[in-house]
Amino acid sequence: MINNKKVVVVLPAYNAALTLKKTYNEIPFDIVDEVVLVDDASKDDTVRVAQEIGIDHVIKHDKNRGYGGNQKSCYDKALELEADIVVMLHPDYQYTPMLIQSMAHIIANDLYPVVFGSRILGKGALKGGMPLYKYFFNRCLTLVENILLNQKLSEYHTGFRSFSKEVLETINYEANSDDFVFDNEMISQIFMANFEIAEITCPTKYFEEASSINLKRSIEYGLGVLRVSFSHFFYKLGFFKSARYLNRKKG
Repeated sequence: MINNKKVVVVLPAYNAALTLKKTYNEIPFDIVDEVVLVDDASKDDTVRVAQEIGIDHVIKHDKNRGYGGNQKSCYDKALELEADIVVMLHPDYQYTPMLIQSMAHIIANDLYPVVFGSRILGKGALKGGMPLYKYFFNRCLTLVENILLNQKLSEYHTGFRSFSKEVLETINYEANSDDFVFDNEMISQIFMANFEIAEITCPTKYFEEASSINLKRSIEYGLGVLRVSFSHFFYKLGFFKSARYLNRKKG
């Protein structure tokens, strides 16, 4: 705990057997109370490895629900465990778990309700081996998103995020896509609910075992991001309504 606030780390996993143990071993258990892994019908031994290393809660989807569907299960379980701070970390060892302390402390001290680990701050993405085309599209999409959402984030596409309990209990994340665009829909909801997001520099690693999507899926993701950004912009102008922005606390 930090300041009597319970910290839960959630790991949305898919074919993470080769990197899970290394990721888990670097989690700072002096502050982390419980770990939840949700396996999205992996084809490898992710569940067996998770059980062998002693992860507190292992949930297995009978069929693949997609990246967004996986996160929904993660956050549902974290709230069920009465977490005050939830840290979402990819178990592919692309992001360092050593930053969990810093991210959780920011929330625990009521500085910000949401903290992202940014690969772009400090040039961590290129140093870590991010493909140049992905870096280029990351920067272009982020520029468009900042304009349409009227924000100044360095990156909208990181897989290392932490949230206060209040944020997860407020936004209607269940209304989001089950695919990769879930992340951006969630950011849109966070800003629409008037929460702020802090960022810290996060080194990253690109290697064969790290998860990644191919060019076709990247293009589909980019188009989805643009859809979310324009939807956010026009919703703010009052041009249409969406259940996605109906906060859970307000019904």
